[in-house]
Amino acid sequence: MDDQELLPRDHVPTPTRPLLGMTILVVEDSRYASEAMRLMCVRSGARIRRADCLTSARRHLQVYRPTALIVDVGLPDGSGLDLISEMTRATPRVDVLMAMSGEDRWRDAAREAGADGFLLKPIRKLAKFQSEILRQLPEDRRPIGPRVVDPEDVRPDALAYRDDMAAIARKLGQGVDDRTVGYVTQFLSGVARAARDDVLLDAVDSLRRDRTCDGPSVAQVRRLVGLVQDRIGERVTI
Repeated sequence: MDDQELLPRDHVPTPTRPLLGMTILVVEDSRYASEAMRLMCVRSGARIRRADCLTSARRHLQVYRPTALIVDVGLPDGSGLDLISEMTRATPRVDVLMAMSGEDRWRDAAREAGADGFLLKPIRKLAKFQSEILRQLPEDRRPIGPRVVDPEDVRPDALAYRDDMAAIARKLGQGVDDRTVGYVTQFLSGVARAARDDVLLDAVDSLRRDRTCDGPSVAQVRRLVGLVQDRIGERVTI
């Protein structure tokens, strides 16, 4: 089923669907994080389009302009800040341009690139997601009256988490150099935190601490690879 089929035909924002009428392009390489964003968009009344890298996002933007663009800072083919900077200068500019990351240290850089706001991952609460989008819109684009919000955390399907682990296993299978380890640890840190996988998060943090000028620690990389394989549910050659 297409996300659009879940939306009412009336595009006037309501207290229960405050983002009704919006199209949100989410640029995010994690399937798990993307699924969380999809659930929040649909429950808020917004249409969602997804891209997993800068190249895919730019193809989307050649075809249409979303109401809101939410870009992860760390992407497999470059920095999301570059896309934000491009879109800041684009005409017409999207109504809402936001950066997101699992590391708060990127907040200032996102603002300097031109982002209207910054989402710190993991984003679990629907109310938080809605508020961050709505605060960037003019008053006449917001729903009248208090919002009705589900207090429960948004919980993506566990299969999306396994998909992320499989993607990282393939990445590590292509070679374990310092650049790859840098991307993998950044990716896994955000995904493990979102899924509350403390064991994997501890292994990621240990690898980050033990990286030296000579490259990543072989023992820590092996530990991380083993944990990723366990989460896939089968042993693969890396």
